[in-house]
Amino acid sequence: MKVSLIQMNSVSDKAANISVARKLVEQAIAEERPDWICLPECFDFMGGNREAKLAAAEPFPGGPAYAAMQELARTHAVYIHAGSVLEKVDSEDRMHNTTVVFDRSGTEIARYRKIHMFDITAPDGTQYRESAAFAPGDAVVTYACEDMIVGCSICYDIRFPNLYQALVEKGAEMIALPAAFTMQTGKDHWEVLCRARAIETQAYLCAPAQTGFHVVGGETRQTYGHSLVADPWGHVTAKASDGVGIVSTRIDKDRVRKVRTQIPVAQHKVRLDRA
Repeated sequence: MKVSLIQMNSVSDKAANISVARKLVEQAIAEERPDWICLPECFDFMGGNREAKLAAAEPFPGGPAYAAMQELARTHAVYIHAGSVLEKVDSEDRMHNTTVVFDRSGTEIARYRKIHMFDITAPDGTQYRESAAFAPGDAVVTYACEDMIVGCSICYDIRFPNLYQALVEKGAEMIALPAAFTMQTGKDHWEVLCRARAIETQAYLCAPAQTGFHVVGGETRQTYGHSLVADPWGHVTAKASDGVGIVSTRIDKDRVRKVRTQIPVAQHKVRLDRA
């Protein structure tokens, strides 16, 4: 199975972001002919203040980002793992950070809402409080893509190995990680964490990322980029350069089987109960 990852520099202009995403998906289809395409976290809107984000959030189905990716999947008969989109929630004044996945017919086959909220203080003192605008999800989500089982995660989720073990327990052989890592955390942690999760799960880790600058409440912030694919042994088999673009590689289900046979960690797990 051939996969393509889309690396974007989304900003606080939803229409422009969707237009760029459409062009990059169409470019990937024309040049790479992939079976599966994955976009980065919040490909539809990055930056702005809380009110701008809430205004940009859309209902599922029917919103412009949802509709654009659904139409591309149907028109080109390709699986699209639509990174994440700001999903409107009618019942409260927060939104969800949500992945939606379409099969070759444009049918929605999975929906995952980011579980772990990025509430941290960066080394330079910058504070991130994702929970102020986003409500967390609570479901572990996988879906079938051809003969592969794909697990869903988003960005900060990567720091929580228990989620990835839960995905493997549900059959995941490939895990998607649309992300928008900060420059400060990304340069030190991004590749290490991606490779670690791939090694621990003995699954492919496909991580399309945001790159470049965006403005949040008058403050300019930078994302790290470096979209990559790590194989079940932890080797990085594809990696994007700096800037907006596409990176592609092939996923081999037999590689997953081979690694899991060589080191059968699933058979060696021991339940550790604390007194």
